[in-house]
Amino acid sequence: MKYQKLQARLSYQFNNKELLMRALTHRSYGINHNERLEFLGDSILNFSVAALLFSLLHNQDEGDLSRIRSSLVNQQTLADLAIKLQLPDVVLLGEGELKSGGFRRPSILADTMEAIFGAIYLDSNIEQAQNVIEHLYRPLLKDADFSTLGKDAKTLLQEMLQARKLPLPTYTVLATTGAAHDQQFEVECSVPMLNLAATALGASRRSAEQAAAKIVIEQLKQIAPTRKLMKSKRIVTQLTLPVAVEQESK
Repeated sequence: MKYQKLQARLSYQFNNKELLMRALTHRSYGINHNERLEFLGDSILNFSVAALLFSLLHNQDEGDLSRIRSSLVNQQTLADLAIKLQLPDVVLLGEGELKSGGFRRPSILADTMEAIFGAIYLDSNIEQAQNVIEHLYRPLLKDADFSTLGKDAKTLLQEMLQARKLPLPTYTVLATTGAAHDQQFEVECSVPMLNLAATALGASRRSAEQAAAKIVIEQLKQIAPTRKLMKSKRIVTQLTLPVAVEQESK
């Protein structure tokens, strides 16, 4: 039943159910795992997203299209899609990966998504694979700001401050907790001249900095760049990220 629900969410029904099961199988579970399908699906995903962007965005140049595509096919975006599809409930993992929370790991979820795209191609054709990818990605593009999509939060914050001719933000590590293999960093991002600050947690210093910068960006959007800001009360926001982006922790 759970595999039927997954296919419904994908808007695709497999003819060969063995391909679907293989796509969902991590190497820790057995020898018939999904790594070859992942290799195939990665290429199909990049091609399909590139074709979709080419058809939708007529004013962006090659550099912009590459930046936007990169943001859409990266690990975190794929992991977010996997969670929406409820893949953590159906991915097949070995006992060790299950105990360590592998079903929540962004790299495993992203790889499984790519494997599914590869499996759909083998089960049908490239058009069907493209249809599924378009079905999943169009909602992400509906309200996207293409001028900023693909830029990380620290870069965006820096550009916003530079446009206002303000000093760059400062990042301060407030605390480091946990064992060496499972550390959490608490980082503050502050813009002293605007009396803005935010703290966030992440599995790496970089991920915590990015999360804190994202909050400050939202704060900055809510205020007008006037001299009055320098006299305003200091705004401090805290964010806890229980699951950080894995590739940033490496």
